Amino acid sequence: MSTTTELLKGAAELFPGEVVTQAHVRHFDLPLGAGTFALITLDNGLDHTKPTTFGPQSLANLDAAIDQVEAEAKAGKIVGVGVTGKPFIFAVGADLKGVELLKTREDALAIGKGGHDVFKRLSSLAVPTFAYYNGAAMGGGVEVGLHCSYRTVSKAIPAFSLPEVFLGLLPGWGGCVLLPNLIGADRAVSVIIENSLNQNRQLKGKQVFELGIADAIFEGADFLEQSLAWTAAVLKGELQVSRPEVDRGEAWDAAVERGRAFADSKVHGAAPAAYRALEIISAAKNGDLRQGFEAESEALADLIMGEELRSGIYAFNLVQKRGKRPAGAPDKSLARPVNKVGVVGAGLMASQLALLFARRLEVPVVLTDIDQERVDKGVKYVHDQIDMLLLKGRINQDKANRLKAAVTGSLDKAAAFGDADFVIEAVFEEMGVKQQVFAEVEAVVPEHAILATNTSSLSVSEMASKLKHPERVVGFHFFNPVAVLPLLEIVRGERTDDAALATAFAVAKKLKKTAVLVKDAPAFVVNRILVRFMGEIQNVIDEGTPVAVAEKAVEPLGLPMSPLVLLELVGPAIGLHVSETLAGAFPDRFKVSPNLAAVVKAGKRGFYVHDSGKPELDPEVAALLKQGDTVLTEEQVRARVLEGVAQEIGLMLSEGVVAEAQDIDLCLITGAGWPFHLGGVTPYLDREGVSERVNGKRFLEPGVASVPA
Repeated sequence: MSTTTELLKGAAELFPGEVVTQAHVRHFDLPLGAGTFALITLDNGLDHTKPTTFGPQSLANLDAAIDQVEAEAKAGKIVGVGVTGKPFIFAVGADLKGVELLKTREDALAIGKGGHDVFKRLSSLAVPTFAYYNGAAMGGGVEVGLHCSYRTVSKAIPAFSLPEVFLGLLPGWGGCVLLPNLIGADRAVSVIIENSLNQNRQLKGKQVFELGIADAIFEGADFLEQSLAWTAAVLKGELQVSRPEVDRGEAWDAAVERGRAFADSKVHGAAPAAYRALEIISAAKNGDLRQGFEAESEALADLIMGEELRSGIYAFNLVQKRGKRPAGAPDKSLARPVNKVGVVGAGLMASQLALLFARRLEVPVVLTDIDQERVDKGVKYVHDQIDMLLLKGRINQDKANRLKAAVTGSLDKAAAFGDADFVIEAVFEEMGVKQQVFAEVEAVVPEHAILATNTSSLSVSEMASKLKHPERVVGFHFFNPVAVLPLLEIVRGERTDDAALATAFAVAKKLKKTAVLVKDAPAFVVNRILVRFMGEIQNVIDEGTPVAVAEKAVEPLGLPMSPLVLLELVGPAIGLHVSETLAGAFPDRFKVSPNLAAVVKAGKRGFYVHDSGKPELDPEVAALLKQGDTVLTEEQVRARVLEGVAQEIGLMLSEGVVAEAQDIDLCLITGAGWPFHLGGVTPYLDREGVSERVNGKRFLEPGVASVPA
C-alpha cells in the first residue's frame, strides 16, 4: 500500500459521511487520427445542485483512475489524458464537511499531502494531460487542472475561483505555487487574495481565458467536442500553445507587496490566511514546486487547526444552509400570492425597493408620495437604474422595456393600492407619520393585502395598534444599499398572523434575500448590536479617549470599516435617531452621545474628511467635540466594546429576539458585512473568553465554529 493510499484511507475513516466523487475513465479515438485518448470524468452521481467535491475517498478514486491511465500511457496505449466534470460542474474543491471533523494537525496534514500526491501525478504522466473546465470550478477543482499540461474553459462557466482565503484557508493543493508560475504573480495575487477578500468574487469563463489560466476557450453547447478537436491539433503538432514569459524580477515582489497592502486594508492583520498565502507566492518565485507544495501542506495544516477557519466554515454554513431555511418561519403553504406591490414614499430607499420588487417579482409596482415632483423623481430614479442595467448588459432591451412599464407612480393611494397584494412603507422614521400612513393605506387596500414597514428601529406592534387589522402588519427591514446587502429582518408584531408572516418569507425568497425572523424589539438585531458597539466607541471618545485611539482599538477584529466610517455611511442623523430609540428603551445601557448630537446639529456628514484619499478628523468636528479627561488604551477600549456587545447579545437571546446565537451571526454577516473569519461575532467572543467573562457561558458549544475537542 502506497503512502498516499495509507494517508487517504486514514482520512476516509474520519469522514464516513463523505459524498463520494467517482473518477470514471473512458477511451475513444481523437479526431485527425491523433490516437486513443483517456478521459477522466469527475462525478458524484448527483445533479448540478450538488456540486462535485474532493473528500479523502474521492481523492483515492482519482488516484486509482490515474493508476490506470499511467499504466496505459507507459504501455503506449494512449496519447493523452483529459479531466472533466459532470454537466455544469467541473469540481468545487475540498469537502468542507470533512474539514470540520478534523481534530489533529496530523490529520489535517494528511489531507494536504494526500491532495498534492494525487494531483501532481497528472503532471508526471508519460503523455500530455488536459483539463477541460466545463462548468463551475473552485478551490481544488481549479487546482487539479493547474497540474495538467493544458487547459480549456467553457464560455458558459458562471463561477471560477480560488476562494480559500475568504474562508480562512489557502489554495493548498498547488494553487499558491502553480498559478503565479503560470500567469505571473500579479494576476495570481488578484485571483487568490483580491477576489477572495472581495466577498469571494467569481471569474467567468472569458476572464479565465484572458488571465491565461486556460489556453483555449469554447462555447458551452459543444465545449467537450471542441476541446477534444483542439487537443488533437495540439498532440499532432498542428497547433502550438504559447504562453507569455513570467516576470520573476521586481514585478513579482511588487505583486506580493500589493497583496499584503490589500489584505491589510481588508482584515488589518486579524486573519492569517491571506498572509500565509502571500508568503508561499513570494517563495514560489524560484519555481521550486516540491518545496512550494510542502509549504502549502504545512500552512494548510496550521490553518485547518486554526479557529479562524472553523469560524469561516461556520459562517459559510450559516449563509448557505440556515439562510435558506429560516428558523421559525411558518408553513409556506400559508403564503398569499403577490401580483402587485405598492410602495409608500418615493425617496432613495423607497425607489431602491421599487426596483428590487420589479426585478425579482416581475409584477407591477406603484410608488406614491405627498406631491407629484417627489413621485416623478422616484420613478425616474428607477427607470435610470434600469437603463444602467441595460447599458452594462445585465438585461436586454425587451426586459428593460417591461421593467420600466411595470414601475409607475401616483398621488392617489386608492387608485394605486386598490388592487395591491403587498404594500411597503418607506417614509420618515417617526411613529406618528407611519401610523398615519398605515391608516390611509388600510382604508384603500383589499382585505388580503399585507402591510409591511421598512422601519429600522420602531415598534411594529405600536405601528399596527390603531388599525382594524393589525394581524396583517409585518416588519420588512432592508439594509442599505438594498441591491448589495442580502439581509432582510422579518419582524413579527404582537398580533401579526401566520399568513402575513408566511407571505413575507415567500416574498423575501423571491427577492433573493436572506430572511431572519426577529421579535418586535427595539432596533431588532443588526442595529441594536451596531449601536451598542458604536455607542461604546462614542462613549469612550466623550469621556476623553482620542478618536484615533478609539477607532484603532477595534482594528484587530478585521471589520469591513471602522466604526466612525460606518457611521458616515449610515448617516449621523440616522445613527442618532436609532440611539435615541434604544436609549429610551434601555437607558441603563444606551445613551445619546452629546458629541454625535452636536455633529448632527451642525449638519456634518460624519467625523471625517477625505481630502487626502484617507479619512482624517474634520477640523470643524474636532472643534465641536467636548471630551472628559478619562483616557483609555486601545486594549481597554477593545475590552469595553467587546464586553458591551457580549452583554447585549446575551440579553437579546434571553429576550427571544431571535431563535439562537446562529441567527445573530447570520444577521451580522449578511446585514453588516462582518467577516467570515469572525463567524459573525459570537465565535470570536467565545474564542477570546469574553462570553464567559460577561455572561458566565459560551454562546456556542465547543466544536461549533471551533476545533472539536
